[in-house]
Amino acid sequence: MNPALLDGLTVLDFTRVLAGPYCTRLMADLGARVIKVERPVEGDDTRVFYQQLEEGRTDQSSYFVRFNAGKESVAIDLAHSDARGVVLDLAAKSDVLIENFVPGVMARHGLDYAAIAKANASIVYCSISGYGQTGPLRDRPAFAHLINAASGAMDLDRQGEPDPRVAYLQSADALAGVHAFGLVLAAVLRRQRSGQGAYLDVSMLQSLWGAEDIGIAAALNGGTFTHGPRPGMIIHPIKGRQLAVQFIGGGPTWDRLLATVGTDSPIGAERFATPQSRRDHWPELRALICTWLDGFESLESAMEALTAARVPCSPVRTMEEMLEHPHLAERQAFSTISHAGRGEVRVTSAPFHVDHAAVPARGPAPYRSGENTRAVLAETLGYSGERIDALLRSGAVAAP
Repeated sequence: MNPALLDGLTVLDFTRVLAGPYCTRLMADLGARVIKVERPVEGDDTRVFYQQLEEGRTDQSSYFVRFNAGKESVAIDLAHSDARGVVLDLAAKSDVLIENFVPGVMARHGLDYAAIAKANASIVYCSISGYGQTGPLRDRPAFAHLINAASGAMDLDRQGEPDPRVAYLQSADALAGVHAFGLVLAAVLRRQRSGQGAYLDVSMLQSLWGAEDIGIAAALNGGTFTHGPRPGMIIHPIKGRQLAVQFIGGGPTWDRLLATVGTDSPIGAERFATPQSRRDHWPELRALICTWLDGFESLESAMEALTAARVPCSPVRTMEEMLEHPHLAERQAFSTISHAGRGEVRVTSAPFHVDHAAVPARGPAPYRSGENTRAVLAETLGYSGERIDALLRSGAVAAP
């Protein structure tokens, strides 16, 4: 077995809920040692979420286990006067520190980048927040739903409907986590070359903009956003089943669709001849394409014709259907990890392969908040048993 990509990297993780924990879970999957700092007793907010994996406990949600697999847990009360020294000692032994509190929280505890850099000048310190560490919105708490509203994404998702709607996926969190993942590793690479540490500032709002591909670039240069149904994307029922079809405004996918439909079709009319004219006449063009799709006897026959023409299409599947799909089984998209109360549980694997192999979760999630407190303080920091006991008695740290 080749060593994991991040073997030897130590990450001090002050994150909770989704954006930060997703970032650090990916690092743990790739071999980093991730020391998760949790609140004493209650731990990460998501421990109490749906679905509880063990009867009689309220801190074993499937959400928490999925996003914290492979990490260690140290429980520290950051408000305690003795906690700062422990954190500074941990930072001195770490390569990376990641936090996703509202801006200013770490500074109030004396643990901002300036303070941490005094303990470890080469540390890579990453702050993930809703709006970034600067600007008039910086102090506002944020969840993905609120970022969808504030960013303009919720307005675009109306798709011509009068009222905004709640998005199911927590895209702003996941995208911020992935941006932080890449940015941290870029900073680690620079440090290996120069010895220089880094302070990194990741905004959920700006990360979400990465999922908007056309409108922002156009609007910044004199164009406008498309607020109605998005051109080139179709969902249409065929004999009671839904089919998704997509072609881009110009280039081969449109040419292939037109060749499949037939140039003598109304779809080949001159008013649809250019990418801009197809945008301008999209409602009419969409209706004509849907009428053509109605001519197929089944969803399968429509997919066969479109696939043969290399026009991208897919049935609209439920999540339940996709979880059982053989494609995900072949990709080893799920990992089985141990669980102290349940024996074992299933979680997602990393969404990539390395050296032609899947990247499974590397170990269980911390069963209890602070379950590794004693071991980390003794083995990593070299604290004596007496010092650890004193910190436990004081409440600065905790262990089950």
